[in-house]
Amino acid sequence: MDETFVVIGGDAAGMSAASKAKRDEPDLDVVVFEKGQWVSYGACGLPYYVKGEIQSLDELVSVTPEEFREERHIDLRTGHEVTHIDPENRTVTARSGDGETVQPYDHLLIATGAAAIEPSIDGIDLDGVYTLGSMTDGKELREFVARSRESSPSDQPDRGPACQYLENCTGPVAVVGGGYIGIEMAEALVANDFEVHLFQRGDRVLRGFSQATSEAVAEHLEDQSVAVYLDAEVESIEGSAAVEAVATADERVPVEMVLLGTGVSPRTELAEDAGIELGPTGAIATDAYRETNLPDVYAAGDCSEAEHVVTDEPDYVPLALTANRHGRAVGQTVAGTPSVAGGIAGTAAVKAFEVEAARTGLLDEEEAREAGFDPISKTIDAKSRAGYYPEGGTVRVTLTADRESGRVLGGSLVSEYGEGAVHRSHALVGAVTEGATVDDLANYDLAYAPPFNTTWDPVLTAAKVLDGEL
Repeated sequence: MDETFVVIGGDAAGMSAASKAKRDEPDLDVVVFEKGQWVSYGACGLPYYVKGEIQSLDELVSVTPEEFREERHIDLRTGHEVTHIDPENRTVTARSGDGETVQPYDHLLIATGAAAIEPSIDGIDLDGVYTLGSMTDGKELREFVARSRESSPSDQPDRGPACQYLENCTGPVAVVGGGYIGIEMAEALVANDFEVHLFQRGDRVLRGFSQATSEAVAEHLEDQSVAVYLDAEVESIEGSAAVEAVATADERVPVEMVLLGTGVSPRTELAEDAGIELGPTGAIATDAYRETNLPDVYAAGDCSEAEHVVTDEPDYVPLALTANRHGRAVGQTVAGTPSVAGGIAGTAAVKAFEVEAARTGLLDEEEAREAGFDPISKTIDAKSRAGYYPEGGTVRVTLTADRESGRVLGGSLVSEYGEGAVHRSHALVGAVTEGATVDDLANYDLAYAPPFNTTWDPVLTAAKVLDGEL
């Protein structure tokens, strides 16, 4: 195949596509432009690197640039930022320290990812304000933690309510945002003896989860000495040169650092400038094969939207598995085997200290009604293991279904860490994806053994209870 496949972006979607295309069609020329120096890394591991459980950033790298070049024979060009796409002449222009390069393409994948959202608040440019959207961000945060620990006195007085159960708190810090990054970073900072104040502008953390799950996680955060502020939108970050405090409408909280965990937005500027259409979510629109409105130009990963399996409508859920799967499908298509990338269910999981939570499908009842469903939800608590087994805990399951058809729309689970909320969610993913009814789910033949669950798994119990309501 005397053709060239150009990829913009060297992380999950981009490198999955490049690797699959080259593997399936070795004669294909594959060129990848990555503006940074890191490729194919696990950004989801960054909070655990900051925490100290992962000692080196290199441990987060799946495949090194050298391995891509030497073993997979991919022309990977790090330190090259693509500045322009010319769809008429089928070229991209990239800028590096050596000047500009114009690269022709036969097939093009845009995998530019997403950027951390920086809210429009005063003081965001002060020293001591961080985000966590890249390996560089992770390195800077780890260095902040190291500096704070080195300068921390060995014997400190109590520094506030969030620090009352800890020894040697190094100082108060703020986490803005109660989503995945905010909660994982709260754990990482508490583990390093910081007094943590978490601000959430809405009425609960983990907005995409059920109310019951969100409440359980928030209660556990407070049990772990995280001061949680709900309905507390940060209006400004105060300080002369460096961070001194955060201010909401109701109070001013002195802090020495601010981490912004307010979500991400798709990087679409390059695509828009080339005439590529965006979808209703604001991310790049594609068909089932990830092709955009321009011929032979694809988009995958955190810059693009995908079809939700419940609503059959475009949605934007930027997560790692979706990026890898969609990138791989594009690679197969470019190599000559057209491949549908598949939809998304919005499946996600999070660990918060000694609690784990998972969700999938459509849980928000207002959104469900807008999609044409008549939602009904039920929450149950059940034992995680056989009652006579010497270990175990509680799994809280929220199940949402359509009242008329009985179709399972979504589910949310929370349990003590290690008691199976996340792994149990996989059964719900299957039910949501296949359009199963609550009665179908109640009859799933799930495994049973005393060390792992009860005879009637909590998921089955939730299905039976909701089926009774229906």
